[in-house]
Amino acid sequence: MTDPAANPSITRQESITAADLGGRAAVITGGAKGIGLATASRLARLGMKIFLADTDAGALERARDTLVPLLAGPEDLRVEVVDVSSLEEMRRLKDLAYGAFGEVALLMNNAGVESSGMKPWEGPEAWDRILDVNLWGVVHGVQAFTEAMIPQEAPSAIVNVGSKEGITTPPGNAAYSVSKAGVKVLTEQLAHELRQIDGCRVSAHLLVPGFTFTSLTARGRVEKPEGAWTPDQVAEFMLESMGRGDFYILCPDNDVSREMDERRIRWAAEDLIQNRPALSRWHPSYEESFASYMEDTKKP
Repeated sequence: MTDPAANPSITRQESITAADLGGRAAVITGGAKGIGLATASRLARLGMKIFLADTDAGALERARDTLVPLLAGPEDLRVEVVDVSSLEEMRRLKDLAYGAFGEVALLMNNAGVESSGMKPWEGPEAWDRILDVNLWGVVHGVQAFTEAMIPQEAPSAIVNVGSKEGITTPPGNAAYSVSKAGVKVLTEQLAHELRQIDGCRVSAHLLVPGFTFTSLTARGRVEKPEGAWTPDQVAEFMLESMGRGDFYILCPDNDVSREMDERRIRWAAEDLIQNRPALSRWHPSYEESFASYMEDTKKP
């Protein structure tokens, strides 16, 4: 039996590189600002055609002003107000994108809303909105686009945007963590199913940003905190990772290294294995144990 650890390349998917994307089309939800717009800008510089979807019409027009100078011509950009929580809206987006560009080389399900401070029994209306956008929006993107992308002969990709909160699930933000944990599971299942299809050249990727300074995370701040990455850094890291065929695109930031993330993830998984209390990392009985466990990790 082949040992995957001896040959890391066999654990990866088909890579998708800048050479695979030039001249083709990308669809990005939540694309009017933040990581979505930064990704669109980088893809435009690669020669891609761009279709941005967002609920903010004004932000879409400002994004148009940003992107048109980067494109071969204004006809290479489409923008559309779309509510990802509606499957019919996402099917309409798919029809518009294929009608405009004939194929979709990259679908990025990026639209999301933030929450904070909600306990599991609080804010049912907020729970509905967060799950509708952050989880169902991604499900709808997958359902609307995947079958149309599967027959494409050139390498293509679906990127779903998750979160570290959907992996280590820290307390205090239950609805958001649940939504992003769902995105992780959905994307893992999608990657598995795509690789069962003979000849399919569509790969799936889970983008897991670190602390990134966007309108969702600014919370009144105007200047980027020192510890945060910019959306441009996330977009660059994502494209480099896809070029290696990575499924899990686990981004560091200026405060948290890859090693720190790996140890936090391992600790969370071992709560189940060792039958520790739920979220033991934040349990007073485990405070010293966790600090000792993390003390040798290096910052970036």
